[in-house]
Amino acid sequence: MASEEESFAVLVHHKGSIKRKTRSGVKFTDKNPLYIVVNRTTSYDDLVRAVLMKLGLEATAAGSSSMAAVASSSVPVYEPAAQLVASPSFAVDLNDGVRDEVGSFDVLANALQGVPPVGVGDGELGDPDEDDVEPETIEDDSGDEVQAEVALGHPVGFGARDAEGNAGLTEFQVGQQFQDKDEALLSVKTYSIRRGVQYKVVESDHRRYVGKCSEFGNGCTWLIRLSLRKRKGIWEVKRYNGPHTCLATSISSDHRSLDHSVISAFIMPMVRADASVSIKVLLNATAAHFGFRPTYRRVWMAKQKAVGIIYGDWDESYSEIPRWVLGVQLTMPGTVAVLRTSPVIVGGQVDESQAYFHRLFWTFPPCIEAFRHCKPLVSIDGTHLYGKYGGTLLIAIAQDGNSNILPVAFALVEGENAESWTFFLSHLRQHVTPQPGLLVISDRHNGIKSALEAPDGGWLPPSAYRAFCIRHVAANFALTFKGKDARRLLVNAAYAKTEVEFDYWFDILRSEDQAMCEWANRIDYSLWTQHRDEGRRFGHMTTNISECVNSILKGVRNLPVASLVKATYGRLAELFVRKGREAEAQMGTGQQFSQHLVKCIESNLKTARCFTVTLYDRDNSEFTVAETTPTGTFSLGTYRVSLASRTCDCGYFQALHFPCQHALACCAYARVNWSSYVHSVYQISSVFNVYRMGFTPPIPEGFWPPYDGPTVIPDPNRRRAREGRPRSTRIRTNMDEADPNRPKRCGLCRQPGHTRRRCPQVVGSSQTGRN
Repeated sequence: MASEEESFAVLVHHKGSIKRKTRSGVKFTDKNPLYIVVNRTTSYDDLVRAVLMKLGLEATAAGSSSMAAVASSSVPVYEPAAQLVASPSFAVDLNDGVRDEVGSFDVLANALQGVPPVGVGDGELGDPDEDDVEPETIEDDSGDEVQAEVALGHPVGFGARDAEGNAGLTEFQVGQQFQDKDEALLSVKTYSIRRGVQYKVVESDHRRYVGKCSEFGNGCTWLIRLSLRKRKGIWEVKRYNGPHTCLATSISSDHRSLDHSVISAFIMPMVRADASVSIKVLLNATAAHFGFRPTYRRVWMAKQKAVGIIYGDWDESYSEIPRWVLGVQLTMPGTVAVLRTSPVIVGGQVDESQAYFHRLFWTFPPCIEAFRHCKPLVSIDGTHLYGKYGGTLLIAIAQDGNSNILPVAFALVEGENAESWTFFLSHLRQHVTPQPGLLVISDRHNGIKSALEAPDGGWLPPSAYRAFCIRHVAANFALTFKGKDARRLLVNAAYAKTEVEFDYWFDILRSEDQAMCEWANRIDYSLWTQHRDEGRRFGHMTTNISECVNSILKGVRNLPVASLVKATYGRLAELFVRKGREAEAQMGTGQQFSQHLVKCIESNLKTARCFTVTLYDRDNSEFTVAETTPTGTFSLGTYRVSLASRTCDCGYFQALHFPCQHALACCAYARVNWSSYVHSVYQISSVFNVYRMGFTPPIPEGFWPPYDGPTVIPDPNRRRAREGRPRSTRIRTNMDEADPNRPKRCGLCRQPGHTRRRCPQVVGSSQTGRN
C-alpha cells in the first residue's frame, strides 16, 4: 500500500473511444489525456473539480453523472521535495560562505498540483544552432509590454517569497529581474524541470532571450521573453505567457533542461565543502532534488565546471604555475620549485611564446627542516589526478616520533615511469633527504627500481637502503595465489620481528603450497621482511600514501594544478600550526617523550611484572628473562636481553628502538632508568622541532614578481576523453576486492536480493507504462 507522502499521476481520458477485449482488458485511444497529480488524501470531489478546471468547465456538481464516463489510470510517481527553485538565490555566491540550504521550499501536502508529474516529459530543446536564428512568428505576440509594478524590497515572480518566507508565487512575472543572463537561464531551466515540461529556444544573443514551449501551436501558449536593460546591466522579463497548458507526451527519467550548468549550480556547495566528493554522491543528490536522474557524464562535467568556478579554470591554471613559483619563493626564501616544460611545435617550428607543462617538483623550507628531526626513513608513492587533465602526483612522506605522517616533497608528472621517478628522487635526495643511511619504502614499480639503482642517484647502499611496502607485496602475491588465508600468512611472516617467528609462519605457508614460498623467496628478505631490515623500518611496513591523502591532502587530486600546488602550502601551514601547538603544550606539562611512546611503554610495563630476570655480567647489561606466563600468540619462553647493544630475542627492542617488555623488566631489576635506551626521535623536544619552523602568510598575487617567459599550457595529450564516462586511471588489484560475505545490492534501489535488471521498481514502472 502506498504511503500518504506518495503522489500519483492520474491520466484522465476525455476524448476518443474505448476499445474492449484487448490483452489488458480496456484500451483508450485518445491522444491527449489530462495529467493531474493527486495524493492519497485527495477526495473524489477534489479530483472532479480538478478535471473540470483543466477542461475549462464550471465545477458545479462534483458528483454529477456527467463525469461517470471519465476513465482514469494512475501511475505512482515520486515527486522531489520541492516543486520550485528560487531564481535569484539558486546561484551560489562564491564570495560568501556555503549556505545551509539551496532552493528549499514548502510544498502543500494535500494540494492538487495541476502540473505534469515528475518523470513525465521528454521533449526536445531543439538544435543548438537554433539559439542564434531569427525568431519565428509567435501567435498572440503583439509586442505590447505589460508593465508590472514591483515594490522595492518585495520581489515577485517565479521563486519569489512572500512576507512569511514561503515560496509564494509559482510563475514568472513581467518585470522580474535577474543579475545576469546566466541567472535568468538557470531560472527558466529550473522552472521547466520542476514542471516536467520542455521548452525550445527561438532566440538567444547578448541582448535578448526568447523561449517557448515545445508544444507551442499545439494547444500550449507558454512563452517567455527576457531582455537586457543596458542602463542597469540587468536582465528583465518583458513578456510572459504562462503557465503551461500542454501535457507531457512521454515518461522519462531524465530531463533535457537538467544540463551540466544547472547541476553545477546545485552541487556547488557540496563541491566547495569537499572537492573529493564522488560523482555517485552528487548524482544521487541531484536526482533526489530535481526528480530526474542525469547521466554520469553530465554530473562529471558539472563537477568539473563547479571546480573551475571555485578554484579557477583548468587550462589557465597551468599558466599560473610560473608566477606561483616566483611568488612562493618570494614568500618563503629557500623554497625549491623546479619546473620542466616541453616545446610546442606548430607547423614544424617551435612556438617560442608557448610551452607545454611537463613536470614540477616543489618543497618548502619547513618541510626540509622538519625531516631532519623525523625518523630516518621516507615513503614514496604516487596517486592519480582527477579532473580535466590526467597526471600523477608523487609524494614523499616522513613520520615524526609521535607517529604523525608528514608530506615533505611533491611532484606533478605525466605518470609513473623511470624518467619521472628519476626526476622526483634526484631532487628529493638533493634538497630534502641528504642524510646517509636513509631507508626508502616504496612499491615494486620498475620506474622506482630504475631510479634508485642509478649510479649517480645517491640512493645505493650504504648511502641509502630500499624496502618494499608489504601491502603492495601482498597484493602482487594475491594476483598469482588466490585466497585471503595465504595472503594473511605472508603478511604475518613479513611482520615477524625474529627469524624464529618468521620460520613459524613460513612453514605454515609452505604446507599450504610450496609454490607460494618459492614466489616469496624470489624477493630478497631484506626488502620485505622486518626481521632482516636491521631496524631501519622503525616498525613501518607500508607507504602510508592513503593516510596522507585522506588526512592532509584530501581533495587536492580533484583540483586544477595551480590550486593543487597552492593547497599544499595552505594544508601544510595548518598542519604545522596544529601539531606544533600540541607538541608545545606537551612540553609545557613537563613530558619527556611523545604520547605514542608513552602508551607503548605503559602497555609493556603491564606485562613486565610477570617475568623472572637473571643477571649475567657485572655491568648490568646482559640478562635473561623468563616468562612465567606467555604474553603473546608467539612466545619463546626465555629471552636474552642486552641493554648495551639494545637488543632482545623478541626483536621489538631493535626494531622499534625503545625498550620492549623484557628490556623494561631488566631495567627495573638493575634499577636503571629505561629512558636512556629510547631513540632520540621519540623525545617530545624532537617532535616539537619537526614543527618549530612555521610557514609565513603568502604574499598576495598582485605583489608577485612578473613572469616574462613563454606561456605554460597543458599538454592536449593528457586531456581526458570528451565522450562517454571518464575512464578510471586506478589499477585494480586484490586490495580493491570487496568483502565476499557482503550481500550484493541492486544498483538502483540498493536493496539486496536482486540486480538492476530485475529491480521491482523498474519492472513495475515498465509494466504500468505498457498498461
